[in-house]
Parts: sequence; C-alpha cells; structure tokens
Amino acid sequence: MFIDRAVVHVKAGDGGNGCMAFRREKFVPRGGPSGGDGGKGGDVVFRGSKHLNTLQPFKFKQHLRAERGAHGTGSNRHGKSGENLVVDVPLGTVVIDHESGEELFDIKEEGREVIIARGGDGGRGNARFKTSVNQAPRRVEPGWPGDEKDLRLELKVLADVGLIGYPNAGKSTLISALSDARPKIADYPFTTLSPQLGVVAFEDYSTLVVADIPGLIEGAHDGTGLGHHFLRHVERCKLLVHLVDVSDLGENDPVEAYLKINRELALFDVDLTDKPQLAVASKIDAADPNRLSALEEWCSREKITLVKISSATGKGLLELKRALRSIITGMGDGP
Repeated sequence: MFIDRAVVHVKAGDGGNGCMAFRREKFVPRGGPSGGDGGKGGDVVFRGSKHLNTLQPFKFKQHLRAERGAHGTGSNRHGKSGENLVVDVPLGTVVIDHESGEELFDIKEEGREVIIARGGDGGRGNARFKTSVNQAPRRVEPGWPGDEKDLRLELKVLADVGLIGYPNAGKSTLISALSDARPKIADYPFTTLSPQLGVVAFEDYSTLVVADIPGLIEGAHDGTGLGHHFLRHVERCKLLVHLVDVSDLGENDPVEAYLKINRELALFDVDLTDKPQLAVASKIDAADPNRLSALEEWCSREKITLVKISSATGKGLLELKRALRSIITGMGDGP
C-alpha cells in the first residue's frame, strides 16, 4: 500500500536525575558528597533510506519514543545516556511541524540523519555543588525533559521522469511497458489511485526512475477528481512526459487537454511550468487521424517535441526511451 502522508508523535528521552549521596567509607574521613549526574536522554533521529518508498510503517506506529537517561548514583557514578531512536524514512520525506505548519526538514539524501527531537540533559548530582563554604550540599537537579512534538510527514516521490496527463491517457500502460512495474490497468477513469514507480533500464545498465502521477484533470488544484493530493509529487521530477490520448475513443480535444493540464500545474505551483516537458501522443495504433494531425500541427507551431507511441504494440517506445535518456543526460544529472 502506498501511503504518502502520516502524522506521528515523537518524544525524545528525558534526562536522568542527579543523585544525592555522601561517602561513608571507614578510611575516608569526611568523605563528602558523591552523587553522580544523570544521563542524557536519547534523541529521535530520522535517516533517509533508498530502500523505502512509502510512509506505510507510520500508519501502524504513530508514537516514536527514545530511551530516557539513567539516574545518577553514589560514588560519583553518572547515569548512562539513553539510546537514540533512529528511524528510517523514504527519500523525499518532508518533515513538518503539525501545529505550526513550518517545514523543518527535507530528507533527500541516502543516509542523511537529522535530529527530530533532542533528548534532555541529565541533572547534576550533589557532588557538583560542593564549594569551600558548602562542604555537604544537599542540592541536586532533576533531569531535563526531552523534546516532544507532533509531526506531519509528507512524501514527495523522487523520480527522473513524471508521467502526467488525463485519466486513461495511457500512463499506467506505458510505465508497465517501459519497466517491471505492474500497476492496475482498466478502462475507467482514476484506475490509478496512488503514484506508481518504475525503473527503465538501458543497454549499459544505467537506469531512469519513472513515476506515474495520478488524478490530474481540470480543477485538480481546487479539489476536483482526486484533487491536488498528488500534484506535489510532480515537484521532484526532472522531466515531465505529457501523455495525450489521440485514439478515436479519446474524449478530450488533444491540444486543449495538453493546455488544461499545464494550467493545473501552474495554478498549483507556477514554478512547475518551467520544468522541461516532452509531449507524447499515445494509443497511435488506434489513432484518429484528425486528432493526431491537430496535435502534430500545434506542437510544430509551438516548437514542442512530440513522440508518437503505442504501448500496446511497442511502436515508438524505443524512440521515447532514447528521448528520455537524451534530455535527462543533457541536464547533467542523467544515467
């Protein structure tokens, strides 16, 4: 199950209390105070992991608590510090303060560790308060409480290529044809209810990650269809591949469909319109000549690269893979 939002409660460990003790040894005259300090509480740490691609673990474990520090003891023995709680999260996880809405961290690098909640310091034992005028202090400190907060986690998938377009434009069929991904495919709208990731492999064993972004129709930014819930996943894609259905069963005018989806992207985040786009005419094995020619003429006039494919027959898929590789490589960050 793909889950890209979760709310968790994190609690760092409290510090241990300082100890009040005095030495009572036979051959140590006037032994004095010997209370040790409490140990520091453990931190709650998030660590980026490429082996995760969903926030599903947090659906079942919503309370994250680190170990508290041990109390100090006599003979100047300090308490043991609490163990840190290290929690793996998928790359692309954004950590947000649930109460204020402030974005705290954006975890995009493998192995990156961020301290989400800091453990409390241990309290000082009475040995710390000994002075020349106070040889037998009876003062100690309690441990400091660890941080405690509610956090909202939002996952923005990290992909090289994002597939966008109206429902039933052929995005799921395309990603299954290009990779080993096996999304649900059916002839009704909104079959895909969550982003699907696929890995496109090339002859030299290099790869590209492709994401099928569901739910984009006119009004998506305002809650229509699946709403803007998945639009944020587009933000992390380097290249947007815009699929347009040119078959004789297509319901939308190809050019108008292309423009409407781009308007939705701009209404959600104007910066998305600056991302490189590649237009793809899908289902050309059942193409309506008038719809296809209208899209070809418009793309030529607007100087937009157009690739024609049929995921069912495989026609044009090699050309599409080459185009994807060329564009991503041209960005200086490709396979």
